[in-house]
Amino acid sequence: MLNLEKEVQFIKGVGPNRVNLLKKLGINTLGDLITFFPREHEDRSKPKNISELENGEEVLISAYPIGRMNEYKIRKNLTICKLIVRDETGACEIDWYNQSYLKNNFVPNKRYSFFGKVSMKSGKVTMQSPVYELDGINKNTGKIVPIYPLTYKLSQNTIRKIIENGISEIYGNLEETLPKYLIDKYKLYDINTAIKQIHFPDNFESFNLARRRLVFEELFSMQLALLKLKNKYDVSKQGISFDKNVKMSDIINKLPYKLTKAQLRVLEEIDKDMESNKPMNRLLQGDVGSGKTIISLISAYKCVRSGYQAVIMAPTAILAGQHLESYQQMFGDMGIRCELLVSGITKKNKTLLLERLKNGEIDILIGTHAVFEDNVEFKNLGLVVTDEQHRFGVRQRSKLAKKGENPDILVMTATPIPRTLAIILYGDLDISIIDELPPNRKKIETYAVTKELESRVNSFISKQVDDKRQCYIVCPLVEENEEMDLKSAVELTNEYKEKTFPNYRVECLHGKMKAKEKDDIMERFKNGEIDILVSTTVIEVGVNVPNANIMVIENAERFGLAQLHQLRGRVGRGEYQSYCILKYQGNSRIVKERMNVISKSNDGFVISEKDLELRGSRRIFWDQTTWNTRI
Repeated sequence: MLNLEKEVQFIKGVGPNRVNLLKKLGINTLGDLITFFPREHEDRSKPKNISELENGEEVLISAYPIGRMNEYKIRKNLTICKLIVRDETGACEIDWYNQSYLKNNFVPNKRYSFFGKVSMKSGKVTMQSPVYELDGINKNTGKIVPIYPLTYKLSQNTIRKIIENGISEIYGNLEETLPKYLIDKYKLYDINTAIKQIHFPDNFESFNLARRRLVFEELFSMQLALLKLKNKYDVSKQGISFDKNVKMSDIINKLPYKLTKAQLRVLEEIDKDMESNKPMNRLLQGDVGSGKTIISLISAYKCVRSGYQAVIMAPTAILAGQHLESYQQMFGDMGIRCELLVSGITKKNKTLLLERLKNGEIDILIGTHAVFEDNVEFKNLGLVVTDEQHRFGVRQRSKLAKKGENPDILVMTATPIPRTLAIILYGDLDISIIDELPPNRKKIETYAVTKELESRVNSFISKQVDDKRQCYIVCPLVEENEEMDLKSAVELTNEYKEKTFPNYRVECLHGKMKAKEKDDIMERFKNGEIDILVSTTVIEVGVNVPNANIMVIENAERFGLAQLHQLRGRVGRGEYQSYCILKYQGNSRIVKERMNVISKSNDGFVISEKDLELRGSRRIFWDQTTWNTRI
């Protein structure tokens, strides 16, 4: 019987030496291996004549060497091996760097296949470090070849061979996962053919048919999972019907500014939910700066004035403290009592707070994960609000809701998600969207630059700091990683302190720090005691710092567009013109297109749609019992 849970180290070609490399890619079992799909395919099946080659194209040629390979020493530790090859239409120079061992690999007048990038200058045709093999071997040329995501020290040739061995084990033995009537009705490949052709297609038509089968299965599994989610949420539960005489307009009319039409529309939807006798279960999605906090504040007002308590969940102590300031400022003269519960509170103060909460002496509790603890009890919880929903799990949300009798639930996120995907991800929730920014919000000027402009970027940072502004520098890593040529937050902080910005106050913030240390640094940045904050993405959800008007994102090509937009939202919160500078590497079409999208648009929904288009949706549901539910 086929065992898809078979450990990957027992597959031919793996062994103990390569198993750890595969595990870095999430490949632990045979099932993982055969569903580790290529990120793209290269068409190496059709050779072109040398006379037809175009500058910059990646192409296959079939040619024979003219004489032996020549080796030239350029300088210490750098040699170039040159081989002249010819076909019936012309000649091409093939170059390899520091690969002297290739000198005896080519026999004159024997025909070889070469696949690589062509460069043409002054009529001379060259190809650098191509894939090659004797004509007719057809292992890495002469066919459509899969290209996989890799990790350090694992080559394409190695991963291809291992996957090929894995497929040979399962081919013809995989149990069909779709009913026959669906396969017949939609003319789908069977599962065995689909898995083989998605990796090693005979032609692109076969690849498209394999992809169609697997996409169909993804969507089918998704629909079943959504149905299961909806069935788990019992709509027959009796919820809280909040007082219809408590008008949201009472608090809206006291605001020093006008709400947008989108905010008013969302509040109308929430008000209708709160006054019904069914539990509200709603997702509020709004771009950075669209005004979600005031929506939660007005909803909490209706809850408290109806005689119930509300709890507001934030992912960080800093953000929770910021919410407390907003709530106390609004409700300070209304007799509505707001308190903060975070992990740093003293045991004595926590005991007193929990007692007052249980007795109903606290109307609105604002807190972090500390709120989930079993000893946190409410007298009559009516509304649960979770801010930055993606930082909390479904079980955490459910646990918090159980602290009351079917309270209304409002979950909020600034992460821009296309509406269709939001419906998929939050199938058990109704969805409200704030798709309009306040009219006074200034556009954040965004520029994508390469390493060549680094000195100009640093000069611009200096000018802004000299004008008493502050700057974020965001890095994708915490410490140096030998696998990737990226400057880490720690390394960059030291460089900025010692060389680039020795006259400014530079500090580092990253997720490996203790919570108290992170909060202290963020508080100092907020208070203007730090000029330049070098950070990882922990600042993606953080405190408002109106004086910070510039953000520089290192290796921006490594972030998703939606995440870049979310990070960019940390600036542009004050009266000053704000800037986001994206430093990127690479000249590929997709990298340039992604940088162009984020530079030209400040609309999170447009950006997230493009991000989904360019990067795909990855896996949404996961069931460890059956490999076929991965999508």
